[in-house]
Amino acid sequence: MRITFLLHTAYGIGGTIRATALLAGALADRPEVEDVEIISVYRPRDEPAVPLHPRVQLTPLVDARRRGWRYRNIGARRPSRLMTDPGPANSSLPPSRLTDRRLARALRRTRADVVIATRPVLVDAVARYAPERVLRMGQEHRTLDSHTDALRAGCLAALPRLDAYATVSEADARQWREALAPEYAHRVVCVPNTVPDSGDRGDPAASKVIVAAGRLIPIKRYDRLVEAFGRLAKEYPDWELRIYGRGRREADLRERITRLGLEGR
Repeated sequence: MRITFLLHTAYGIGGTIRATALLAGALADRPEVEDVEIISVYRPRDEPAVPLHPRVQLTPLVDARRRGWRYRNIGARRPSRLMTDPGPANSSLPPSRLTDRRLARALRRTRADVVIATRPVLVDAVARYAPERVLRMGQEHRTLDSHTDALRAGCLAALPRLDAYATVSEADARQWREALAPEYAHRVVCVPNTVPDSGDRGDPAASKVIVAAGRLIPIKRYDRLVEAFGRLAKEYPDWELRIYGRGRREADLRERITRLGLEGR
């Protein structure tokens, strides 16, 4: 079996990149898997920030390492005809006519048995260009509610052309199923993100510390975490919550912690 993942870029640091690298590495160790490839639409640096399994092949489509690379190709300056993704990760490396062409060519020529897209614009590319002999899959690393109306509509239009669509929570899977026509709802499944086995089999409640880490931005919903902890704080006075990260919501979170009387907790 040959498996190919599509990433907007495999060279940065982020949850989707790490989850894809871990899953690709785990699959590469399976005896029935002959080849695992990660196609990175963009290559903005020499080496990926997240280490890859030695048996995972990394294939970039657009070299964005040199200054002024966009001006050497007019297609890189023209907007993509596929679904646009307005997320912050695309601010410096947006989809373009150039990436449309490179993706279409790579997918039409693929030797993979399974192709897995990891974000909406790539899901649409797989639905359009991957051969019918290929098992075509999409992954949702955000939530249905977090997408704009246009992006959500594009995803729902592409999904019937896929064989499966995986969300990271069962609650989000239900939302996708309800938004789809009934004949396609069964294609949505929940597959939580993979994590490496730490080998620790101790008591998970022994430390009485809850840890969360990530960017302090609205989509991460640390406000909800703080509110949930606040509901339980009096019942569990010896527990504490530690949030590691930085971002534009830091001041708002500190104000919320103060308002709930959770300083020092």
